[in-house]
Amino acid sequence: MPKKNTLDSAKMARNDEFYTRIEDIVAEVDDYKHYFKDKVVYCNCDDPVESKFYQFFRLKFEPYGCKKLVTTCYKSRNSDLFSTHESEQSFARIYDGKREREEILTGDGDFRSKECLEYLKQADIVVTNPPFSLFREFLPLLIKYQKKFIILGHMNAFKYKEIFPYFQNNKCWYGHSITSGDRWFQMPDHLFDNRPGTKVVEGKNYTRVMGVRWFTNLDHNLRHKPIDLATKYNPGDFPTYDNYDAIEVSKTKLIPKNYDGVMGVPISFMDKYNPEQFEIIGIDRYTYEPIRTKVYTREEIERYGNLNGQSVLKMPDGTMKQLYTRILIRRKQ
Repeated sequence: MPKKNTLDSAKMARNDEFYTRIEDIVAEVDDYKHYFKDKVVYCNCDDPVESKFYQFFRLKFEPYGCKKLVTTCYKSRNSDLFSTHESEQSFARIYDGKREREEILTGDGDFRSKECLEYLKQADIVVTNPPFSLFREFLPLLIKYQKKFIILGHMNAFKYKEIFPYFQNNKCWYGHSITSGDRWFQMPDHLFDNRPGTKVVEGKNYTRVMGVRWFTNLDHNLRHKPIDLATKYNPGDFPTYDNYDAIEVSKTKLIPKNYDGVMGVPISFMDKYNPEQFEIIGIDRYTYEPIRTKVYTREEIERYGNLNGQSVLKMPDGTMKQLYTRILIRRKQ
């Protein structure tokens, strides 16, 4: 398992130390309660003492009919890194409906460790807030071991080349309770510095995080709600990309109801995506190798929307800024 003994690793770990509020857990997870009957729930990135996930499932254990609840979290052995609980030793907390017990871990509780993978193999459903910096590794691990899951991540993780194919092949989708805005996360005292985007409520420290989403492979009704298509296709309103046979649709609500070809839509489309109504063809940055090196002006980009991941604008300081990402979709007949 990779060692975490650099200052960069310490900074990354601290930036990942956010505790999900129980009201956000309730808003999403309670609608999936029928999935948890006789199931082993594993929270593999959760402080056994602080985790609201663990507290939530302890309360819901009997109403949901759970079989077992297990939680583990990372505990650094290096003094220059943060620790997520006070114990000197990593441990798993296990509840079976009758008693709560702890098992001492020989490792540091990293979700990729041999011990934690053994817990994962025995689990049915994973529910947690994994480190955003390790999302590229975390989600594929759940897919590899064929686990059901409800996990928090940033919506931009959808664009990762390691993650996008799961969305495209309907192995993962966004949850139902967060479709816009931000969410507040509790943060430990030693990280709170009163910077903008933080607040204190009833003695607890909170930080605001933009663009979070629930990622899941548990089905929900809203996923099958059709998008109401009211716009009619007019070639003058939907320019065709200069290097890919698709039209530019700048907003989900503008998707034409009478166009059967490929369309480029913003990633916010995934909040309303219905797999019976649309198929995902690809995403611009992975469609093919770049075929142009030209630096486009803003007017040219708005007109053409180069779709090879090189839609860029030269900034006053000489840097290049990618303007957007487009998902390539097609309406199902």
